[in-house]
Amino acid sequence: MRESDLVDVLSWTPAAKLMLKGIPFFARTQARQRIEHLAREQSQDVVTVELVEQARLEFGQ
Repeated sequence: MRESDLVDVLSWTPAAKLMLKGIPFFARTQARQRIEHLAREQSQDVVTVELVEQARLEFGQ
């Protein structure tokens, strides 16, 4: 069993999903993982545009 199998799946707002699609495909999986990790650290159940933007600023992209 992988660690990712034990983690709750987060919901994404449509606008946040659209922002994720704007990330190049080769970096998208890692970006999604980092954004969701940040959401969990903040006890968020839903990934929002604001959270994606915060992640972008924190990770320097």
